[in-house]
Amino acid sequence: MDKRVWHQRSDVSLVVRTDFAHLQEWVEIQAAIVEPQTEEGFTAFVEFVDDRAYEGITLSQLLELVPADSDHGVAFLVDAKALTHPDMPILVVNLYDYVEGLTDQGKGPQYGTTFRVVPSEMWSVQNNLTISNMDWEEFVDNTDGDGVFRGFE
Repeated sequence: MDKRVWHQRSDVSLVVRTDFAHLQEWVEIQAAIVEPQTEEGFTAFVEFVDDRAYEGITLSQLLELVPADSDHGVAFLVDAKALTHPDMPILVVNLYDYVEGLTDQGKGPQYGTTFRVVPSEMWSVQNNLTISNMDWEEFVDNTDGDGVFRGFE
């Protein structure tokens, strides 16, 4: 697997395809992710990773692949659930958890935790977490009972 993909701009989040059985749904979810979602034209700033090397990758495998010097705070996985569920819930992975005084900075207790997000709200998650405008917990605390963030009420 090419680790150079992790050394791109940190304000652009990676959307990694892990399921290759649903091509049409992959095309549809990409379009849904990049479609502007607000009157102001807010959209998620993402780079799509469509590489069979990531096929079937698990969360723990992904975390092992992220280079220590990566500046990405979050990544998105498009797995079979995202491609087959009517709401297209994309898995959001926390890649940076700052804790004051922690020796292994960025690897706090929230590192590697996840929730899901519908494509129409991905801009909010990506934009706000990338610039540290909001905290991980603010999104997690606003997920529905099924663990999916569908926006703030």
